[in-house]
Amino acid sequence: FINFKEDYIMAINLVKGQKVDLTKGNAGLKNLLVGLGWDVSSRKGERFDLDTSAFLLNDDNKAVDYVYFNQQKSANGAIVLSGDNLTGEGSGDDETLTVSLEKVPNNVEQIAISVNIYEADSRRQNFGMVNNAYVRIIDKDTNKELCKYDLDEDYSIETGIIFGRIYRHNGEWKFAAVGDGYVGGLRTICDRYGI
Repeated sequence: FINFKEDYIMAINLVKGQKVDLTKGNAGLKNLLVGLGWDVSSRKGERFDLDTSAFLLNDDNKAVDYVYFNQQKSANGAIVLSGDNLTGEGSGDDETLTVSLEKVPNNVEQIAISVNIYEADSRRQNFGMVNNAYVRIIDKDTNKELCKYDLDEDYSIETGIIFGRIYRHNGEWKFAAVGDGYVGGLRTICDRYGI
């Protein structure tokens, strides 16, 4: 684990499987901005549409709520999706989630953050055609980037990836760089979490 009290000078670049403390040593942290970005390999006339989702999971790893392009806000407003970027063009974050840690219901132990390629099968697309994918966690109130995870694996058959998860541990919030890919995109991830 990385403790921000000792390492707060700059954002931390994570590798797959690494975990970082968010609130320990950073007691004032209340609101997160989760930025997700990607670039797509351009094939003439082809359109890619990547979609961010957040699964609010209980201690049985089952979804009690779910945020995605058709439901951009959790039931109590703890998580809000910025909207649906249909192209991924331009630099910087393509989609963002705002997370109010104080509003996250007590029965939610973790928030899994995923990105899937919309209509990937019919368009014959996969994450091997996606470059520079990342997730970053920002203190929304200070605009300071806390950590970033660049997904640098070759996901040549996967159409959905769990980028990371924000989770509770001993009364503190932490972030884990996950990078687990799935064939079957959003449907497979929803099945995993009981939706």
